[in-house]
Amino acid sequence: MALFTDINDLLNKRKVEDNRIEFKRGWNPENIYHSICAFANDIDNLGGGYILVGVEEENGVAKRPVLGLPESQIDAIQKAMHGFNQKINPYYLPRTSVENVDGKYVLVIWVPTGVNRPYSVPVNINTKGFSKEEFYIRSGSTSIPARGEVLDELRDMASRLSFDERPNPDIKPSDISITLLSDYLDHVHSSIPAEEISSANKMNLLDQMELLYGPSENRMIRNVAAMMFSENPQQFFPYSQVEVVIFPEGRIQNPDSMIEVPPFIGPITKVISDTLSYLRTNVIKERIVKPANDEHSIRYFNYPYQALEEAVVNAMYHRDYQVYEPVEITIEPDMITILSFSGPDRSIPMDAIRQADSLKSRRYRNRHLGEFFKELELTEGRATGIPTIQRQLKNNGSPRASIETDENRTYFMIEIPCHKDFVGKVILANENQPAKPSALHRFLASLSEVLSQDVSQDTDLDFSRLQILSQDVSQDVSQDVSQDVSQDVSQDDEKILADWLNTNSTKQVWSILKLAAEPSEMRQLQETVGETNKRRFALKYIKPLISIGWLEMTIPDKPTSKLQRYRLTTQGKHILSIIGK
Repeated sequence: MALFTDINDLLNKRKVEDNRIEFKRGWNPENIYHSICAFANDIDNLGGGYILVGVEEENGVAKRPVLGLPESQIDAIQKAMHGFNQKINPYYLPRTSVENVDGKYVLVIWVPTGVNRPYSVPVNINTKGFSKEEFYIRSGSTSIPARGEVLDELRDMASRLSFDERPNPDIKPSDISITLLSDYLDHVHSSIPAEEISSANKMNLLDQMELLYGPSENRMIRNVAAMMFSENPQQFFPYSQVEVVIFPEGRIQNPDSMIEVPPFIGPITKVISDTLSYLRTNVIKERIVKPANDEHSIRYFNYPYQALEEAVVNAMYHRDYQVYEPVEITIEPDMITILSFSGPDRSIPMDAIRQADSLKSRRYRNRHLGEFFKELELTEGRATGIPTIQRQLKNNGSPRASIETDENRTYFMIEIPCHKDFVGKVILANENQPAKPSALHRFLASLSEVLSQDVSQDTDLDFSRLQILSQDVSQDVSQDVSQDVSQDVSQDDEKILADWLNTNSTKQVWSILKLAAEPSEMRQLQETVGETNKRRFALKYIKPLISIGWLEMTIPDKPTSKLQRYRLTTQGKHILSIIGK
């Protein structure tokens, strides 16, 4: 099977915690199968692990270039593994992938959390006949036999399957977007060939990504697949959304003065992205102080973006999707409050919650979802969220965040204080339309929607909404920014536009714009994004870019001319200059 993560991320221990990665110089089946058993048992619910055979280590770091394995030895190892897998009780099948690194072959053994844990394996796996079996677990970076209360806990986990991993008979293959799957695999640099990422191969992809559950005759899709890769996961998980409420004068001081922002909905990663985009555009403000006799300026914010990012991601990661309540963000003059349901796990002491330094849980509500977040670099790893928030607030000169829950752990609320120099009435970036996302925000969301549509049926798309929304933001993205739009807002919008065009889902737009700086043929533009179908390419990219005024034909009165070329408009040139900043 192809590896679903970047081999270099594993070698450098990026995105995956280092205690989930083992380097093995050579093939040692006894030690390796103890680790396979321990990763499959996954007592800390970290997501299993990876064993890289053919890699030497020094002080826990992979030595480069790698040692590698002979190709003939890899074939022998894979054949031997078929027999060793039978000795795991109950049967468990680790996934393997042969990766070419530094011109050498490395065998990667991927061990996801087993659905039938706990697992045991013979202590001496090479012994023919009877050998004592042990239930192995991970202790730091070592695999050890489980004993006493730890073994009891491991056995108790057999009856627990986290909600995001549970199969859902209501989720159909048609509910899963191949575009979202493709964007994710592209982002994590998967080695799966592009031609295998197709609607016809969707179930096979889901199976390889551990997103299916059950026997071959009744494969069901796991909840996490719809959370991540359905355009409308809310049909399965009502209120899996973020709602923002603003009290400009304070919730207590004037509860009648309230602004409700339309809820942010869609795939979980889109909900996070859209929420953070709104906060960055409309709420976060910066102040620059130029000290006397010092060439360096002091920059600080009402709320550091990184602290809000971590808090929003944590809320969507750790919330209980069986509770039909949204994540609520309340903005007041002196703080932002983020409320989610349910509360922290009971394995976290109440004193640790009150101290709000670090929350370390033994059980994670949405373990698989967390794995996707790490791959997408939305979170650094387990128990890092609260320390990151506190560190960012301290570096910004802001007070510490506080955490609240009740004795029954029914909710989790974090209060992020505003920097004292900004405390006052909440003034949004767009005071005239405070209850709506910015025009640019809505425009980009609509353009993303068009770019994600399935045009395989050769159906003409309606671009009228794009044209209207493009007119709404023309002042913000054209060369002649109107005088009534402040310079700060203009710069913010340019940052949003640049960030958006640099994301994996829309980087094709950037490629087209760069090439179209000089008049280019359709075939040249088509090749730059790797699209093989000319009509589909025109429908998905060329028509939308012409509709919003970023691209134009050199011979507009003869659309089908053999001499037809496509070039940037004046507005398109400005867009390209923004991206290049």
